Amino acid sequence: MNMLTKVCGMTDGENIRAVEALGADLIGFIFYRKSPRCCKAVPGYLPSRAGRVGVFVDESDDGIFMKINEYGLSHIQFHGSESPGKCLKFRNMGLKIIKAFPISSVEGLDAAAEYSQTCDYFLFDAASPSKGGSGKSFDWHILEHYLGSTPFFLSGGIGPDSLSALRSFSHPALAGYDLNSRFEMRPGIKDTAKIKDFLKDLSCNEQN
Repeated sequence: MNMLTKVCGMTDGENIRAVEALGADLIGFIFYRKSPRCCKAVPGYLPSRAGRVGVFVDESDDGIFMKINEYGLSHIQFHGSESPGKCLKFRNMGLKIIKAFPISSVEGLDAAAEYSQTCDYFLFDAASPSKGGSGKSFDWHILEHYLGSTPFFLSGGIGPDSLSALRSFSHPALAGYDLNSRFEMRPGIKDTAKIKDFLKDLSCNEQN
């Protein structure tokens, strides 16, 4: 099974075009105002092949609808305390739903159970005092205790030096990887050379 690759926190049109050309499956736009990667204006280019993911943290429905229309979003990623009902509401509109969960212990997986019928994917990230991603990794062995059927993205601190660890990690529900801050030249601008090398090595790993 080929892993999906989601490159998140993008803000610049030509940078988006270049990353999409490398084969990224999903491009993420963060609409959380406190994030240094918050996408404050529609970029000059939006992906035509890769899916468009809007990342929200406890945003109002009206605010989400506005971004869906402005960006032509195909996926919604909820990174706050959104309820299963809210996830289902947007899923019933035909959008793919990703719900993020901060993980620091086995107990952190418990919250995911009540979302199993309302989301297309989960995203397991490192727990952080602030909402949104932390750019740090967590103990992936915790995910051995995840027995759900909802596929998940692995997130948190994945970088160019993570390939060895990724090769040794497997899970039947693993759907893909979320790449962000460790592939950047500066917040919101990705280093395409690093992403290219990573995706090439990842592809070789999957074929072996």
